[in-house]
Amino acid sequence: MKFGPVPLHQAEGATLAHSVALSSGKLRKGLILTGEHVASLAALGLDEVIVARPEPGDVPEDEAAARIAEALVPDPGPAHLRLTRAFTGRVNLLATAPGVARLDPDRLNQLNRIDPMLTLATVPDHRQMSEGGMVATVKIISYAVPAAAVDEAETLLRGDAAIRVAPVRLATARLIVTEIPGGAGEKGVAAMESRLAALGMTLGEVVTVPHRQAEIESALTGGAAADLTLILTGSATSDPHDIAPEAVRAAGGRIERFGMPVDPGNLLFLGQLNDRPVIGLPGCARSPALNGADWVLARIACALPVTADDIAGMGVGGLLKEIPSRPQPRAGRT
Repeated sequence: MKFGPVPLHQAEGATLAHSVALSSGKLRKGLILTGEHVASLAALGLDEVIVARPEPGDVPEDEAAARIAEALVPDPGPAHLRLTRAFTGRVNLLATAPGVARLDPDRLNQLNRIDPMLTLATVPDHRQMSEGGMVATVKIISYAVPAAAVDEAETLLRGDAAIRVAPVRLATARLIVTEIPGGAGEKGVAAMESRLAALGMTLGEVVTVPHRQAEIESALTGGAAADLTLILTGSATSDPHDIAPEAVRAAGGRIERFGMPVDPGNLLFLGQLNDRPVIGLPGCARSPALNGADWVLARIACALPVTADDIAGMGVGGLLKEIPSRPQPRAGRT
């Protein structure tokens, strides 16, 4: 790509690099200049203009963006993505269903090293997505790029989609809420219902019981079946052997992980009962604000494996925004 000022009489057929205001209207950057355009520029008293011209073998920006996007997602349907039409060197990749973004960071990082004019930006891996949400954007910075760079990108991306959305697989959830005198009661039910709705899931049964192990165990073993059980305790679950995780064990289940290195959200536990997931929610889940439970809930809803090691790995980037409802702010006193 050749870029720079040229005499006005040599500009026809070139790409206008910068928008130019006319007495009526505007010539926008990216426009292929015609003889009429050149005459309009001459009428302004200009004798040169900054343009871009492709060199032999260069690929125009829209074609390059489309080819790279199609290489990233060769079959958009199963990847639950939609590719927009290339425009001004950009193609957006949009989710076609609620779910979780899944990326191949190694290949995507290699892609961004091929040529600085060829760029891809994405949401983080495992980011929860809503239908229509932008998962990634391909942007060609210059008006054209060397064909060799596009060819290299296509070769690198050959094979499975490097970007996809893992769709929600679970349909229903039940919520067990425990009460203590003067506690929050059912505050937080609406927030959890909204979280599930954002994933396309339905909150069915909500059972409120006293904050005692036997009552939690009874609620776990009885009631309507659901794909997922959530437990929101009236008093914070502060130990792996506190009454809520012990109730899961007593009901015949197991605890995979207690505690997570995400704040807010430390006091989460994850378990299984009758081969179905159980999430013990931290108290901050009563607020609609983002917390660690959202990260675990989204993956579980999409039937993605969540191990103790996965949760341990959430600490880097796990310091989330402070929320006003926290009774003891994390900032130290001075």
